Amino acid sequence: MDETLLRDLTPSVLGVLVRRGADFAAAEDAVQEALVEAVRAWPEDPPRDPKGWLVTVAWRRFLDATRSEAARRRREDAAAAEPAPGPAPAADDTLRLYFLCAHPSLTPSSAVALTLRAVGGLTTRQIARAYLVPEATMAQRISRAKRTVSGVRLDTPGDVSTVLRVLYLVFNEGYSGDVDLAAEAIRLTRRLAAAIDHPEVAGLLALMLLHHARRAARTAADGSLVPLAEQDRGRWDRHAITEGTGILQAALARDRLGEYQAQAAVAALHADAPTAAETDWVQIVEWYDELARLTDSPVVLLNRAVAVGEADGPRAGLAALAALDASLPRHTAVAAHLHERDGDPVTAARLYAEAAAKAPNLAERDHLTRQAARLNTLRPR
Repeated sequence: MDETLLRDLTPSVLGVLVRRGADFAAAEDAVQEALVEAVRAWPEDPPRDPKGWLVTVAWRRFLDATRSEAARRRREDAAAAEPAPGPAPAADDTLRLYFLCAHPSLTPSSAVALTLRAVGGLTTRQIARAYLVPEATMAQRISRAKRTVSGVRLDTPGDVSTVLRVLYLVFNEGYSGDVDLAAEAIRLTRRLAAAIDHPEVAGLLALMLLHHARRAARTAADGSLVPLAEQDRGRWDRHAITEGTGILQAALARDRLGEYQAQAAVAALHADAPTAAETDWVQIVEWYDELARLTDSPVVLLNRAVAVGEADGPRAGLAALAALDASLPRHTAVAAHLHERDGDPVTAARLYAEAAAKAPNLAERDHLTRQAARLNTLRPR
C-alpha cells in the first residue's frame, strides 16, 4: 500500500466532493471511510485510476450517510446527479481546500489541525502526537473546525497570506511525535506552489528549505542547541540550499517583494557564507529594514538589532535594542549577547541567567544557562 499516494490524493478527492455540493464535515468523513476501504482492498486489487476509485467510493459513502427522512429530498437529488464511474476529472481542487482550511473564521490552532488532516492526510492520532495533546482533544478541535467551515462556499479567491501563515505555523513546530511537521510543511507548500503562481508562496518555500537545510547542525550529540555561528557548515544540506536559493531568486526577479521573500533572503545570506565571519551582515541589515517596512514587527526589529551589532559593532546593536520594548521575547538574551561582544562579561552573565528563566522551552533554557555559567567561570576570583 502506497501511503504517500493516498495522502497526496486526499485533498483532491475531498475537493471533488465539496465542489459537488457535499458539506465539508460530511465530505471529510466520507473520504476517510474511502481511505480505510482503499487500505483494505487495494493490496489485493489495485485500481487503474486510484483517484477515480476514491472519488466514487467516497461519494457513495457520502450518499449513504445522508439517507434519512429529513434528508430524503437532498439524497434523491444528489443520487440523480451522481456521475457514472470513470476517470476522475483532471481539475485540481486542492487549492480550494487550502483556502477553506485556513479560513479566517478558524483559530490558528484549528486551521493548522484541519490543514494537516484534510490537506496533509494525517490521522487525528498523528496530529495529536505531534502537538502533544490527547487524541480526544485533537478530535474535538478538528470536529469544531469542520463544523465552522461546513457552510463556507469559496465563490471568490481565498486569502493566500492566511494560508501561508498556517503553513509557517506548521513548519515552526518542527518535529515531535511520529510526524516531522517541518518536512510536512515543506511538502504542503510545494503542492501549494504547484497549484498557484504567487511569489510569496515561492518565498515561503525557499525560506523553509533554507532553514531546514541547517537542521542537522542545530543540535549537538547530547541534544543541546548549537548557535548558528558555531554550527558545522559541512553538515548543512547543500542540495536544499541550492534549491531554496534558486526558488528565491526567481521570486525576487518578479519584483513583488513580500515578507517571506525578505526572510528567505536573510536565510540565503547566512547559507551563502562559507564561515560565520564571512557573513554579509550589512546586506542582512538592509533586508531587515525591508522586513520592518513590510511587517512593522517588533520581532523583526529585535533581529535587526542583532544584525546591526554584527555589522556596525555591539554598541550600535545595543543602541538599536534600547529603542525596543524590553518585554519582547528574547530581548534579554539579545542584550546578553551584545554585552558579551562589547566586552562586559559580568553584565552578559547576569542577563543570560535572566533570559534562561524566561526561555520558552527547555533546550533554550539550558543553552542560556550554559552561556551564563561559561562567563561566570571566566570571571577572576
